[in-house]
Amino acid sequence: MLPGAAAEDLWDNAPCGYLSARLDGTIVRVNATLLNWLGYRAEELAGRRFSDLLTAGGRLYHETHYAPLLRMQSEVREIALDLVAADGTRLPVLVNSTLRAGPDGVTGIRTTVFDARDRRAYERELLRTREEADRERERLTRLSRTLQETLLPPGLPDVPGLRAAGYYRAAPTEMIGGDFYDLFPLSPGRWAFFIGDVCGKGAEAAVLTSLARYTLRAAAVQEPDPGSVLRTLNAVLLQDYRAPEGRFCTVLFGLIEPDGDGFRVELAAGGHPPALRIAADGTVHPMDTPGGRLLGVFPDACVTTAVARLAPGEALFLYTDGLIEARDARGALVGEGRLASVASGFAGLDADAIVDRLGRLLSDLDEGVTDDTAALVLTVPR
Repeated sequence: MLPGAAAEDLWDNAPCGYLSARLDGTIVRVNATLLNWLGYRAEELAGRRFSDLLTAGGRLYHETHYAPLLRMQSEVREIALDLVAADGTRLPVLVNSTLRAGPDGVTGIRTTVFDARDRRAYERELLRTREEADRERERLTRLSRTLQETLLPPGLPDVPGLRAAGYYRAAPTEMIGGDFYDLFPLSPGRWAFFIGDVCGKGAEAAVLTSLARYTLRAAAVQEPDPGSVLRTLNAVLLQDYRAPEGRFCTVLFGLIEPDGDGFRVELAAGGHPPALRIAADGTVHPMDTPGGRLLGVFPDACVTTAVARLAPGEALFLYTDGLIEARDARGALVGEGRLASVASGFAGLDADAIVDRLGRLLSDLDEGVTDDTAALVLTVPR
């Protein structure tokens, strides 16, 4: 045990402040450390209450929370307060208080005070850094949204006798997605359309998406044959785009032209999920294009084609894999089978109504949708 003088010196000059008070808060004793922090002499605090050293807000907190909690639990810990120094400045502190027990019961309050100026400065710096990070994140989100919008058509053209609608839902991430679609005229009575999905997200995916979109449009004008268009895209990706390993894309490219009271559709696929032809009676016919390879990976594109006729009351539904990879509340994948069942319910609806239904479906799945999702719908009115 330390001698009395040594113990007194240790108490008086401790690296933290000590304060003893009666049960009513009247200050009995304050160590030299706390006196130096506040700029008071010991006799100036004698008889004053601890709450007198607090700011107006601190006094209110002391009466409504601090003191009642101390009486109920016999201690309070890590309470952040501001003490008012003799010159009126504020000293941020952390306070621990305990009720002091003696032979006759509780006799007073023992309070330990820690200087929190460095901590407060750290917290302010942390808050400032967080606010800057939030502003930067908002800026990047706006930039990503703007860039994403440039990768999608601002609108789809009017095609006589046909209704068309596009859909895009961004992934729950601030990074730019890689899904894209388009519909555009090639010549009188002939239109081209496509939907695609680039592997990955972010700036690199945006570069590949932009390259794919504009290559498809340019190639279609030069040689309007679906298979040739995809082979051209494959060659361009292999020759002109030096992507990180694992970057590729999948695409469905098609031509559509009037055919009697309906439309003839010719499709070519490069590794993309099949389009669905939805008959007027709700029967769903996948336009199978098996064997089509991913684009931008192999020199031999090996694209596959399919031809179909859209009759009045029928729809062509193209989508990206974000839709079939979504999960319901039980964690089960939507998958191609369940999608076909859902698509059956689209029968007889026009393109806008189908897109609206799709949007509600994905909203219901909510967190189960982890990838960006795009769709292109073409319908022939009855």
